[in-house]
Amino acid sequence: MDIFEKCGQYTEAREAMAHGIYPYFLPLAENEGTEVVYQGKRLIMCGSNNYLGLTTHPKVREAAIEAIKRFGTSCTGSRFLNGTLELHEQLEHELAEWTGKEAALTFSTGMQTNMGVISALVGRGDVVVLDKDDHASIVDGARLGFGKIERFQHNDLEHLERVLQSLPDAAGRLIVVDGVFSMGGDLARLDQIAPLAKRYGARLMVDDAHGMGVMGGGRGTAAEFGLTNEVDLIMSTFSKAFASLGGFIAGDEDVIHYIQHFARALIFSASMPPSNAAAALAALRVLREDPDLPARVIRHGHKMCAGLRGLGFNVGEACTPIVPVIIGDNDRTFLTWKLLMDNGVFVNPVINPAVPAGCQLLRTSYMASHTDAQLDQVLNVFEKVGKQVGLI
Repeated sequence: MDIFEKCGQYTEAREAMAHGIYPYFLPLAENEGTEVVYQGKRLIMCGSNNYLGLTTHPKVREAAIEAIKRFGTSCTGSRFLNGTLELHEQLEHELAEWTGKEAALTFSTGMQTNMGVISALVGRGDVVVLDKDDHASIVDGARLGFGKIERFQHNDLEHLERVLQSLPDAAGRLIVVDGVFSMGGDLARLDQIAPLAKRYGARLMVDDAHGMGVMGGGRGTAAEFGLTNEVDLIMSTFSKAFASLGGFIAGDEDVIHYIQHFARALIFSASMPPSNAAAALAALRVLREDPDLPARVIRHGHKMCAGLRGLGFNVGEACTPIVPVIIGDNDRTFLTWKLLMDNGVFVNPVINPAVPAGCQLLRTSYMASHTDAQLDQVLNVFEKVGKQVGLI
């Protein structure tokens, strides 16, 4: 068999394109934060991870521009060799301070952070324990390591304990969970996971890509629970609340030092460009100067969760700025997405295998920079479309 044969046999996406219901890789003509332009039409953006609305903040933009003027467009090498700037180290210092950890280390993307950290730490004879709803980057990082992978049902603490009890006594153990789950908008039960980790000799890593800058006054999900000292490693990205691109891991200095020298995703990748590092640093400083930003986006999330639930939509266990509208089948999910777009609201359709069959949904997410008028308009459109499709 020709290895390319399967490429010609894959027709689902082209069929959706032909019917005008293909919802992915949409080229935006303008992206101004809370509003975007697609095919000449202005839409309210409810599908972005720009939680604090900082991608258009003047201080963040200016920092990126100045970094290009000073350092150029690329570091042209890995952090390990010629690609470390004082700017990277300053960002790491302030991130460690912000997260309440001894040290931090930045990577070029969030995906690389999880792949590099987990594969560096979990070796032969070790076990990594994952929530079944963990992000794909966590799963891929676990697969890259040479240890064994165990999974527990989403936020099922009894199942997690059974998994931990079954592990060999000699095995090193790392539990990795999302702080805020990216599809459901619910929180990991860190108040119960952390004691279990301690009881069974496991280390705990939290991927806070969707919680950093939002939960715990902006310091993350561990801070939300008052468990910063009980969470061993805090990971996050810059492509959400920090309005840039990249990722970081924070923890004890000796652990970060080890990762720095054994994470292949760090050693063999070019370092984060100066503009991205400067933008992330500026966003962190804006967040520090404006402590109401996290509270504002949480308020917006609660408003939309209550509003959508009040209209009769199924929003699951959402309690963050991520609010899923659970529909349950592909056809109605795509139809609802298309009608929302036609009525000026941009959301993201999510189908199997990204979510289990029967849990297909529209992922909506909100920003601190959304206005009440915009949010009210989104609710009005959802009510109109929901009745049209028969969801409410």
